Amino acid sequence: MQLELTPADAEFRTRMREAFTSKVPQEIRDTVLEGRHLTRDQIVESQRLLNAEGLAVPHWPTEWGGQDWTDLQRHLWHEEMQRAGVPIPLAFNASMIGPVIAQFGTEEQKARFLPDTANLDIWWSQGFSEPDAGSDLASLRTTAVRDGDDWVVNGQKTWTTLGQHGDWIFTLVRTDPEVKKQAGISMLLIDMTTPGVEVRPIELIDGGHEVNEVWFTDVRVPGDLLVGEPGQGWTIAKFLLGNERVGVAPVGATKRALSTLKANAGDLLDDPLLRARVAELENDLLALELTALRVVAHSSGGEPHPASSVLKLKGTELQQAVSELALDLAGPASLASRADDDSPQDGWARRSAPTYLNLRKASIYGGSNEIQRQIISRTILGL
Repeated sequence: MQLELTPADAEFRTRMREAFTSKVPQEIRDTVLEGRHLTRDQIVESQRLLNAEGLAVPHWPTEWGGQDWTDLQRHLWHEEMQRAGVPIPLAFNASMIGPVIAQFGTEEQKARFLPDTANLDIWWSQGFSEPDAGSDLASLRTTAVRDGDDWVVNGQKTWTTLGQHGDWIFTLVRTDPEVKKQAGISMLLIDMTTPGVEVRPIELIDGGHEVNEVWFTDVRVPGDLLVGEPGQGWTIAKFLLGNERVGVAPVGATKRALSTLKANAGDLLDDPLLRARVAELENDLLALELTALRVVAHSSGGEPHPASSVLKLKGTELQQAVSELALDLAGPASLASRADDDSPQDGWARRSAPTYLNLRKASIYGGSNEIQRQIISRTILGL
């Protein structure tokens, strides 16, 4: 496999590196590089700065802020962003509802929502999972009943990440209970300030507030906020989840985390068993990076390559392995910390326990690793 970049792609990578390190404030990048908690304002500021440079949504259609880049260039954009410590554009906006509206939305919906979505003038939340409909999303029970020109929504969503910041929520609802469960689902865009919408926090095991429950009680949604046709929600959801799983192997961020550990390990690296553990992680990350490049090289620009499930599976396993190594190195210094503790004292060590606990989710979101193994067995191994 030819791994050397062409002169044009090497120049592109240099341009991305310079943009990310010069356009986004050092304070924001240091927050990411040091593993501290990003505020809402920092996330918004970063994405708006990227959007002003045409770097927030390069995979969108060019008429809505996208760039006519190759798949390799998009890969380099993503990797250099992680390397520089720049916050990834908010996934709910950039990778989920933005591409959905561009693909399935009316011209009025595109004009109304896409510019504000790219610039994070609207903070979107994702209303998919329910208490009894996680991996089996087709079993969702939140209903939307037609009433004149409107839809009236009742039900509950859960694990709504950063929903406490949300302005709007793209929501899967059941509009026809009489047909096959996948065929009776539609997607609505719901203003979260609408009467009857309630966001309730869920405190996580790491002590942080990252996810929420969202309740809908007789929420009235105008009919022009339906995306696509009634009953098309399952098709739209599959399209969205395919986009969500692109870039789920955060090689750059995981390499950066491992490098930070090596820099802070000191005399502990004299232990040959620890050195062997670090070397194994570095080798696995290199293999993952090469696999990501193969996926990019063979991408058709349409459906995600089947090997993207390999990236998701192995990428999350390595994220968790590096966080476990950090916890082992930090020892007792990791105990007196919370997810929202941004104290500089003891730095990475104090944040190792919250990071370890929080990353237990990585093998679940975006399609659990068990689901990814099923996809691999069916689409790659032919079992």
